[in-house]
Amino acid sequence: MIVILGATGKVGSKIAALLTKKSEPIRLISRSADRLRLMAGRNVTIFPGDANDTKFLIKAFTGADAVFTMIPPNPTVPEFLRYADAIGESIVRALKAASVKHVVNLSSVGAEVSSATGPINGLHNMEVRLNSIKGLNVMHIRAAYFMENLLMNVDLIRSKGITGSAVRGDLAIPMIASKDIATFAAEHLAKRDFTGTSVRYLLGQRDVTMNEASGIIGRKIAKPGLPYVAFSYEDAEKGMIAMGLSPDMSRNYVDMSRAFNEELIKAEMRTKENTTPTSIELFCDEVFVPAFAQKKAA
Repeated sequence: MIVILGATGKVGSKIAALLTKKSEPIRLISRSADRLRLMAGRNVTIFPGDANDTKFLIKAFTGADAVFTMIPPNPTVPEFLRYADAIGESIVRALKAASVKHVVNLSSVGAEVSSATGPINGLHNMEVRLNSIKGLNVMHIRAAYFMENLLMNVDLIRSKGITGSAVRGDLAIPMIASKDIATFAAEHLAKRDFTGTSVRYLLGQRDVTMNEASGIIGRKIAKPGLPYVAFSYEDAEKGMIAMGLSPDMSRNYVDMSRAFNEELIKAEMRTKENTTPTSIELFCDEVFVPAFAQKKAA
């Protein structure tokens, strides 16, 4: 049996969709009971609950051969790193109690760095915790910048006619579509073909600058020449708070942008093995354009 934590999220939901096509039973964990009910099926059981509740997680993990772990995002939490550490400790205690043998853990590029990377600090700490479990076979997926993060620009395009963030416009960074992460994770959860502690980078189809991404988005939504604006760290923080993020979470995202800009966050050299198929052009066709059109219709 396979258990998926964060089963209604960007990556977890796609892993669930892939694994439900197989005969092996799976359990889906999420805070949202209503969204989980829509995913129930013949080989699928749902476990709505809070990952910070260790007793709940022990029950959910019991009998599992493999577990997909992650720190569920929570943009309104007052202190993100404290939240991430609490969730991480709960997951580790439950894995030990349930004697789980295989874990695929969603991490990030930059997780080898122990500080000054914003929310990625929490993923570094999670890797360390999982590596400390005796006898656990764990694969950390250090994924690139999510293309889905670009969806935060939909409202900005409509209101200001620009895209923007605190990341430098001329900085080429690896960007990945969440469906490519899910495909990789689902395959290895099903096969359990990894032993010991390992790290796998997933870097998307190619490195992309924010200037280039904005140009591609503009062409896809019939706004050629759509400009990208690199906001000051102060303005970016204020903008995220205005969007409803907590002040602490906003500061963490600014710290992550700064770490990218200063090239503290680096990935391993691009290879055939860590390059994934979905280009930013295809992502725009499949995800960004429909999201932009839906916002317009609303």
